[in-house]
Amino acid sequence: MIYNALKLVHVLSIIVWIGGMVFAHFFLRPTAQQLEPPQRVRLMHGVLQRFLGAVAVAIVLVLTSGLGMIGAVSMGAGGAFSMPLKWTIMATLGVVMMGIFAYIYFALFDRLERAVAASDWSAGGQALGGIRRWVSVNLLIGLVIVAQTLLM
Repeated sequence: MIYNALKLVHVLSIIVWIGGMVFAHFFLRPTAQQLEPPQRVRLMHGVLQRFLGAVAVAIVLVLTSGLGMIGAVSMGAGGAFSMPLKWTIMATLGVVMMGIFAYIYFALFDRLERAVAASDWSAGGQALGGIRRWVSVNLLIGLVIVAQTLLM
């Protein structure tokens, strides 16, 4: 029962993270491109501020639920536990995604916040471009994780 609850939290947190990246990258950003730079940069800043906060919570939930599931399986195995390869791949790539998120949040989003505060729309656009590139990388890694988890 605990394992199933942990798995539910894990999957729902992943859905928030990957689903949010899909929405922002393929739906919000193309539409926001139609706005003038001040409106576009402000809009994306507001959306990203909320989304990145939600992803930070999702990351904590992914980590704790993932470690909890590994712990539950390992305790049930009575010490003879060997983590499956697909779990190892998932965990390793997940940590890479978390590192990329940290870079987006602490470096690129910080640049975006400073640009918005200074009304420097050119710098804001550059920060958004960097965020878009790294979100694309994270989205690709996330989709690889989902595919390998379901197909292996």
